Formats: sequence, structure tokens, C-alpha cells
Amino acid sequence: MNRIPTALRLLAAAFASLALLMLTARPVLAQSILRDTETEALLNDMAAPLVKAAGLEPGNVQIVLVANPSINAFVAGGQIIYIHSGLIEAADTANEVQGVIAHELGHITGGHINRLHEGMGNAARVSLLSLLLGVAAAAAGAGEVAPGIMMAGQRAAIGSFLAFSRVQEASADAAGAQYLSAAGISGRGSLSFFRKLQGELSMRGYRRNDETEFLQTHPLSVDRIQRLRETYVADPAWDAPDDPRLQARFEAVKAKLAGYLGQPEQILRAYPPSDTSVAAHYARAYAFHKDARIEQALAETRALLAKEPDNPYFLELKGQVLLESGRPREAIAPLREATRLTGNAPLIGSIYGHALIAAEDPAYHEEALRVLRASVARDRANAFAWHQLGVIYAQQGDQARAMLASAEQQALRRDHAAALRNARGAEAGLPVGSPDWLRAQDIGMAAQAALERERSRPRR
Repeated sequence: MNRIPTALRLLAAAFASLALLMLTARPVLAQSILRDTETEALLNDMAAPLVKAAGLEPGNVQIVLVANPSINAFVAGGQIIYIHSGLIEAADTANEVQGVIAHELGHITGGHINRLHEGMGNAARVSLLSLLLGVAAAAAGAGEVAPGIMMAGQRAAIGSFLAFSRVQEASADAAGAQYLSAAGISGRGSLSFFRKLQGELSMRGYRRNDETEFLQTHPLSVDRIQRLRETYVADPAWDAPDDPRLQARFEAVKAKLAGYLGQPEQILRAYPPSDTSVAAHYARAYAFHKDARIEQALAETRALLAKEPDNPYFLELKGQVLLESGRPREAIAPLREATRLTGNAPLIGSIYGHALIAAEDPAYHEEALRVLRASVARDRANAFAWHQLGVIYAQQGDQARAMLASAEQQALRRDHAAALRNARGAEAGLPVGSPDWLRAQDIGMAAQAALERERSRPRR
């Protein structure tokens, strides 16, 4: 009986397990990114003092909210921190989320993503060595020994990688504690959130023993939490009070996300009519709107505006409810004011532009064009705004710029074939050498290169 093919099959299984670990160690970006002006402003304000303490430029660090119910946050290259919506749901205070942000900043300043390949390389070398030893044993007639050698090598490789990961986590813990201290922010939230995560692991069946701690890529051991507690308690910022305004904003955004993402019946149970807080009105407004109970949704927005008449996000919500319920003319006034109060925030401006177009009145076309051009100028990654801008250009008979706006939208969505077609169409109709003509060329060349890369990939 030939033992070598058997050994190779075992090796393939070992490498597959190791590869799976490598992939899960580096979080895969979810496709659904949540964009909301109020939420982004809150996260940026929460992060700003920590970013400064880390020695980074605030404008270069981005906080991205991912629509994912799991409790997680991660970095995946560059200076971008991804936070799952499930983490916001699980947190009770803004201070808890700041603790998470501080930890993730520690990963950024430590260059941990850039060093990930180092840990993977060490693990792969250990696994390869076990392959060679196992194949040699099989070739020498000791086939019964080969599987054990390979499996031991696989375990050692995984252990090597997880040890590397634990070192990075400890480094991020230390850096995060330093940034919280420098910003004068208490570590109480960080500590309480780690304890929550530890409780979550326990409920899922994880227990503290050598094997489970060995296999956890983000080990939340009692020892790790105790070390953090000792660090935080000794810090002068430990007794610093939470910022009440930041906390109020956090509670509102948390309720807003719950209403937007959750099931209406669950939200209405969690926020009954007897609860007249801003957070409760916010959650119920989204829940009613999601359930097509428009008048009740509008009643909640009126209650919010009665508390804060000049809150741009309450005005945005009112306009959005009206617009999406088929009443665009009524939506224009609150959305216009929300756009003004936020200094032309591009996400709100794009909804405002949509309302102006949906009103189907040529008198609004110039205003819509102005608003939408301002929106894409400040946020070129706003695919919805590009779509609306293309609509208004088409309605005004400017087909070349309508095609250019479509190309911008399609490029963002990685529809390279459509982006190339529209970019070439726009280029043919635009004045040669103009900024729009040059932009059409750029999009077309980028789309062409992307298509060529796709065609050159080997097919399985």
C-alpha cells in the first residue's frame, strides 16, 4: 500500500485548516457599510482625542460602521477602524466604545496588520517542515507515524500563529491604555466592555483552560483583564467622569441604529410609549417608518422636534419619512434646513437633492444640481449622490455629464464594464481637455485596467 498519497492528503487537510485560521485571524470586510451623518460625527468626536493622543492626524483616521450583529471591531490596513453595529448595540456607554477605539488605534500605531504576514510565514514554515518529515516517514515505510507527525506540525503551526496574535493583542492593550490616559479618558469603559465580552464567551461554552485559551485569537483571559484593571486603576484618569453630552448623543445613535436595523415589533417592545426619552422617540420613529406606519412615525419626529427644534438630524428624519412615503414636496423644507444646519453635510444633501428631483418640478432643478454637485465634491464615495446627479443632468439634457455621473457611481460599485462604457460615452461628448473630460479618461483607464486584470486571472 502506498503511504505517500495518504500522507499528502493529510497534509492538504492540515494546510486547509491553517489557511482557514489565517483568514479568520484577519477579519473579512462586510459588504454592507452603514453611512449616517449623525453616527459618523459621533464616532469621529469620540475618537478625536484618542487619535491625537496616538500622534495621528484626525483627518487621516476613519471610523467605519459595518452592518453586522456580531460584537467586533478591527483594523484591516491603513488608518481605518471598522466597528460592527453589534458592538454599538452591546455597549452601554460611549466610554466603552472609546476603550475599543483606543485598542484598535494600538493595532494601527503598532503596524500589526503590516506584520501579519510575519506571523503567517512562521506558521507556514512550521507546517512545511512537518510535511517533509511526514512524507519522509511514509517513504521510509513508517506510514503509521506520518499522520501523527503532520498533525503535530499543524498544531504547532497554529500555536505559533496564535502566540504571535496574543503578543499583538497585549501590545494593543498597552497602547490603548496609554492613549486613554493621555486623553484624560477613564479606562472604566474599556474594562467593563472586556468583561462583557468575557461573559459572552462563557455563555457560548468557552471556559478557561489551556486548550480554549490556546485556540482563541483574541484571548480574553482573567489574567489579561486583571492586567488591564491594574493599569487603569493606577491611572489618574480612572475617576474622570464620562462626558454627559457625548453619552446623550451615544444613547440617541444607539436607539437610532436599533430602530433602523431591528425588527419593528422588538423595537416597540424595548421602547414602549411610556418611554418619552429622545432615544425612545428615535427608535420608535424608525420602527414605525420601517413598518409603513407613516403617521405614527411622523408623530415621533414631531415629538423629537418639540424637544430640539433645530436638531438637524431630527429634521433629516422627518424629511426622510416624508420623502420615502411619497410626499417629496413636504420633505423639501425640513431637508433644506437640515442641510443648512449641518453646513451642507453631503449625505443629508444627497437626500435633499433626491427630494428636489422627486418633486418633479423643473423649478427645483437648478437647486438640485447645485446641492448634489456640492455633495459629491465633499464625498466622492457617495454612490447615491452620483446617481441622483446623473438623473438631474439627464433631465436637463446634459447626456455627457449624466454618463460621467453614472460612470462615477459604477466605478464605486466595481461594475467596471458599465463604468468603462459610460466613461467613454462621456469623454466623447465633453469638451476636450476640460476637467470633466479628464475625469472621464481617468475612470475609463481605471475600469479598463480592472477588466484586464480580471481577464488575466487563471480560471479554475
